[in-house]
Amino acid sequence: MNEEIDMYNEFIKKLSLETKKHDPIDPDLYQKYDVKRGLRYADGRGVLVGLTRIGDVVGYEIDSEGKKVAVPGRLVYRGYSVEDIVHDTEKHHEFGYEQCAYLLLFGELPTKKQLDEFKTLVGSMRVLPPNFTEDMIMKAPSSDIMNKISRGVLASYSYDPNPEDRSVENILRQCIELISRFSTLAAYGYQAKRRYYDGKSMYIHNPDPSLGTAENFLRLIRSDKSYTRLEAEILDLALILHAEHGGGNNSSLTIHVVSSADTDTYSAVAAAVGSLKGRRHGGANIRVMEMMDDIKSHVKDWSSEAEVGEYLRKIARKEAFDHTGLIYGQGHAVYTISDPRAILLREKATELAREKGCEEELNLYNIIDRLAPEVLYELHGDKKKICTNVDFYSGFVYSMLNIPRELFTPLFAIARIAGWSAHRIEEIVAGGRIYRPAYKNVSPERKYVPIEERVESEGEAPVSFEEDDVHTAGPSD
Repeated sequence: MNEEIDMYNEFIKKLSLETKKHDPIDPDLYQKYDVKRGLRYADGRGVLVGLTRIGDVVGYEIDSEGKKVAVPGRLVYRGYSVEDIVHDTEKHHEFGYEQCAYLLLFGELPTKKQLDEFKTLVGSMRVLPPNFTEDMIMKAPSSDIMNKISRGVLASYSYDPNPEDRSVENILRQCIELISRFSTLAAYGYQAKRRYYDGKSMYIHNPDPSLGTAENFLRLIRSDKSYTRLEAEILDLALILHAEHGGGNNSSLTIHVVSSADTDTYSAVAAAVGSLKGRRHGGANIRVMEMMDDIKSHVKDWSSEAEVGEYLRKIARKEAFDHTGLIYGQGHAVYTISDPRAILLREKATELAREKGCEEELNLYNIIDRLAPEVLYELHGDKKKICTNVDFYSGFVYSMLNIPRELFTPLFAIARIAGWSAHRIEEIVAGGRIYRPAYKNVSPERKYVPIEERVESEGEAPVSFEEDDVHTAGPSD
C-alpha cells in the first residue's frame, strides 16, 4: 500500500512540473494587451464592472485632470457613514449589528418597532434544523472552520423545503436564515474541531433567541457561556465594521458573479465563503498575528521605537519573518490615507486593553501603526501610499477576547453574510446579465501530434517570471 502511495505521489509531482512549465505568462504581455490584472488599472483603481446602492468604499477622488487623489477613508452603508452608525449605537448603549443587517437588506434605517421585530425574527432562527448539528457537523468535523461553514451552507439546501425558488421573497427568507445561523455554524464547527482534532472538551450550548449575534457567539464558544458587556460591545463593533465593503471586494464580487449565473442561494453564499477564506482576503488578520508573534519574540524592548523600527525594516527588506517583504496589516486596495474601520476599532481596543491589562502590547501595536508606513516609504518611495488597515487591530481585539485564531476569519464571515445577502438580492433584482469578461489567449496554435509520434519531455525546468512590485499585504476587504 505504501509503495502505491509513493508511486502516486511521484506521478503527481511529475505532472505538476509539466503544469508549471506550461502555465506561466510573461508579465510584459499584460502591458502589451492592456490587461487590467486583478480587474485593476495601473494606478490601483478597480475597473468599473457594476453599479450598487448597498455600500461605498472611498479612499481617493479623481481630480479635474483625471488623476487619483488620496483622501481620508470613508465607509458608507446605504448612504450612511459607518462612523455615524457606530457612534449612534454607542450613544444609545445598544448592539448595532442587527440594525446594520436590516439597513443593508432593506435600504433604510429601521424604526424601533421594525428593529425589534427583525431581532425577534433573527433570534428565532439561530437554532439549526433538527439533526443538523449531529449529522452535518459532528459526524464530519473539519480542522478548518471556514470549510465547515461552507459545508454547512451547502447542506442547508437539503433542509430547505423550497431551495430552488428564485423569487426575491424566498431569497430574502434564505438570507435571513443564513444571517441568523452563521454564528451557530461557526461556533458548533469550532466545538467539533476542539473535540476531534484538539482532544479537548466540546460544549454545545443552545443559542439564546433574546440575544444578538455578538452575545450569542461569545456564549456559544465559551464553556461557561459568560462574557462581559464590554467584550460583547467590541465584538459587535467588529461585526458592524466587517458587515459590508462595497461590491468590488473579492467575496462580494463572487456573490454577484455566481448569482448572475442564476444558481441557488446556498451555492452562491458557499462560493463567497471560499473567497473570504483566502489569505489575501479574510485570512489576512491571522497573518498579522503570526507577524506580531515574530516581532514580540525578536524585539526585546517593545517600547523602543528605534528597535521596533529596525526590525520592521528587516521584515520589509525580506530579512525577517516570512521573507516576503510584507508588513501585514499595512496597505489597502482602496484606502490610502486612513482606513476608518481601523480607527474605530483602535479606539475600542484601547478601552478593552485597559480592562484586560494589555496596555504594553497595545503600545507596541500603536508604535508599529505609526512606523510601518514610514518604513515602507523609505524603501519604496511614494509608489503606493500606505495606511494601517482593519486587519492590524482586529486580530489583537479577538485575542484579547480569548477567541481562538481559527475563528478569526469565521467572524469575518459571520459579519459579512449581511452584505453578501444584500448583494445577492441586488444582483437578482438589478443584474440580469451573466458575468462574462474576456481573456486573451497568448498560446500559439500548434499542429496536432498523433499519439504514436509523441515524445515525453525530459523534465525541463518550469518557466517562471518574478515580480517585485508588491510591498503591502493583501488586506481583508
